[in-house]
Amino acid sequence: MINYHPSIEILTDYAAGSLPLAHSLCVSTHLERCHECQQQIRKLEMLGSHLFDQTKTDSRQLSNLKDSFFEKINAQAEQERDSLKIEEEPAEIDWDNYAIPKSLRQFIKKSYDDLNWMRLSPSFKIATLYNEEGGAQIALTRVKAGAHMPTHTHTGDEITLVLEGAFSDESGVYRQGDFINRDASHKHKPIVTKDAECICLTVLDAPIEFTGWLTRLLNPIIRRYHPHSSR
Repeated sequence: MINYHPSIEILTDYAAGSLPLAHSLCVSTHLERCHECQQQIRKLEMLGSHLFDQTKTDSRQLSNLKDSFFEKINAQAEQERDSLKIEEEPAEIDWDNYAIPKSLRQFIKKSYDDLNWMRLSPSFKIATLYNEEGGAQIALTRVKAGAHMPTHTHTGDEITLVLEGAFSDESGVYRQGDFINRDASHKHKPIVTKDAECICLTVLDAPIEFTGWLTRLLNPIIRRYHPHSSR
């Protein structure tokens, strides 16, 4: 069961086509597995179409359109959450045989093992999928079962989507399909569950920064490979 989802603001930007491409990729991948957010997107698209059809494009109306749009969206979201409680649940996905998400097949042709992984510790490695010039980095992180990623902070926003396995930190436990959004104020030490390795899709607006006395030596490497650092 998926417990963590994109915010209504992120879903709204996605439905409107105004979300940055790297972030849209994460949302698209989440949507492949999340019945609840699929329904939200359909509602947002219908609501947005209705609002724009009913609104003349003069300057005064356009200035109030965004506020009106979000008010209606939030009301609709509340109704949607209530209705989801009584709707029939979708069929369970066979996670053991789940293939590479469709949205990632442009980067991953056959399997995760075929990627060019950079090992940062005996239990933790990373594979860069795409760097936006001077912008965000799309990457995969891979951590062995029962191991932890070094304690780190964020120098920008980070989106994490769990593709395989599960991990926990000070704020909760995250499993396949969960969508986690962190900002620069957050510091954590993810720990992978003992039953399987954990593979996550990440979008980093700026490099993470390790805080341990030894792992700090990795920070120059992380910065070197992040497009944000070349600005």
